[in-house]
Amino acid sequence: MATTQSQTKVPAGVNNIALGRYIIESGDTAAAITITVGFKPRYVRVQNITSGDGMEWFEGMAAAAAVKQVTAGDKTILSTLGITVADTTFIIGLDTDVNVKAEQLSWIAIG
Repeated sequence: MATTQSQTKVPAGVNNIALGRYIIESGDTAAAITITVGFKPRYVRVQNITSGDGMEWFEGMAAAAAVKQVTAGDKTILSTLGITVADTTFIIGLDTDVNVKAEQLSWIAIG
C-alpha cells in the first residue's frame, strides 16, 4: 500500500499539538486512516485540501462522530464515518466527501 504522510509534533513543554498531511495514493483502496500522535486529542480537525470539505471532532462527542462542512457551506453532524479518538491515536473515518483517495488531507490534533 503506497501512502504519503508527513507529521509534526510540537516540542515537549508546549501543550500537545500535532499536525500533518495524508494522501492515499490513487491506486490504493480508500480506507479509514489511523494517525498516531502520542497523546489523547481533545480536538481534531481534518481538512481535505483538494475538495475543501472538512470535519471536526470535539472532546465529549461520540466515537465516529464529527461536525462536517462541505464546500457548499452546509454543516451536518455525523454519527458514523467521522473521527474516533483513542489514547494516543485518532481514526479518520471513511466519509466519502473528506477521506478520498488521491486527495490531500491536512489535520491538526490538540490535547
